[in-house]
Amino acid sequence: MLDSMLRDEAAFWDSFYENREKEIPFFVNVPDENLVEYFERGLIKPGKVLELGGGPGRNSIYFAEQGCEVDAVDLSETAINWAKERAIEKKVDIRFTKGSLYDFEFEEDSYDIIYDSGCFHHIPPHRRMTFLNLIEKALKPEGKFVITCFAAGDMGAEISDWEVYRQRSMKGGLGYTDDQLKQIFSNLELIEMRKMKEVKQPADTFGVPFLWTGLFKKRGVK
Repeated sequence: MLDSMLRDEAAFWDSFYENREKEIPFFVNVPDENLVEYFERGLIKPGKVLELGGGPGRNSIYFAEQGCEVDAVDLSETAINWAKERAIEKKVDIRFTKGSLYDFEFEEDSYDIIYDSGCFHHIPPHRRMTFLNLIEKALKPEGKFVITCFAAGDMGAEISDWEVYRQRSMKGGLGYTDDQLKQIFSNLELIEMRKMKEVKQPADTFGVPFLWTGLFKKRGVK
């Protein structure tokens, strides 16, 4: 019932990705600057990766180029087709799944890394627990979760959960403070959180200053 109060996400994102020539910052075919930095600093290492809301595949491709085994799930068939074309061009193998992350089937404790670049701020409040459960169950002990998310005050709607349903809209994506993100993901151990660095295009990485980027770790078995 609550899903039906909000927009049809699959239809919206199919339409969003139809015109590849639109001046959308993240349409570039380069990885997030924070992702590259995490690899360079040794904070994350090659392993089995799940990317949530992977869009046209720029980060999934980078993971694959680093020797990772990659699963990428996205609602939009249009986005996945674009990502597949890019993966062929880069000569990398990625398992793409079209569908909702809420229905994504996985083995528990199977992923070394779960990556979310701009997905969580489109998750409606009533679906947050499903999102959190997926991360908690899919990650291996000591596995890493990485998020980039709209920062409140810089980008994203600053409205209450109640207001989302009163207005029947998430206003293009919700903005969060760093304290809110730390609280939401408090079951995970925070390694670091910062604003994404701005990267002027063309460049080898992508970065815009209105996104948080956070790196978390699943706590090991006690």
